[in-house]
Amino acid sequence: MNDRDEPGRTAPRRALVLVDVQNEYARLPLRIRYPRLRDCLERIERVLDAAESAGLPVVCVQHAGPPGGAIFAPGGKGFELCPSIERRRTPQWKCVVKHHGSIYAGTDLAAWLREQSVDTVTLVGFMVNNCVLASAAWGETIGLATEVLSDAVGAINLRNRAGKADARTVHTTLMALLHSNWAAVATADDWCRALARREPLPRSNLVVSAMAPF
Repeated sequence: MNDRDEPGRTAPRRALVLVDVQNEYARLPLRIRYPRLRDCLERIERVLDAAESAGLPVVCVQHAGPPGGAIFAPGGKGFELCPSIERRRTPQWKCVVKHHGSIYAGTDLAAWLREQSVDTVTLVGFMVNNCVLASAAWGETIGLATEVLSDAVGAINLRNRAGKADARTVHTTLMALLHSNWAAVATADDWCRALARREPLPRSNLVVSAMAPF
């Protein structure tokens, strides 16, 4: 059994969401480990080029921690967007500041997307093991289809009392998990091709994923 191309589905009404593409992920302790940060940023810019050329709404989300805190403190360097993204910010972007993992929690983003007639949200940015995952799962509860671009989202190494996993393992596992239910997962290049053709990305589900040869 294969992923479903859903040929009868109408063209997605997409919005591109840049999730927490902030300086905090270029330095310890949250430095992106896989894929490399610079590679992620290059692909995010490529996707942004395609989205803007196609006239898609663009959303820029920044995470804010407590004022004066160690990470994501508003007004601090870590809170700022990565320079390559900050240079491209335009007044047309929808800018959102969040305080939770999901891009929808405590923000007006879901309502704004409905006003724009968006039915499909494309997520790029950081981190896949936190805010991207939380946002994709939340999207299901509010009727939004989610796309995650695998080579334009990054992960970190994790180790705690429950176990440990290097960033590559975290990333690979979460791509499979997301594609099994909460999102259509594809590369940046595949997404750009689907956008040009006004086509949805192939999706999977839990049954197809469970029955695939292992």
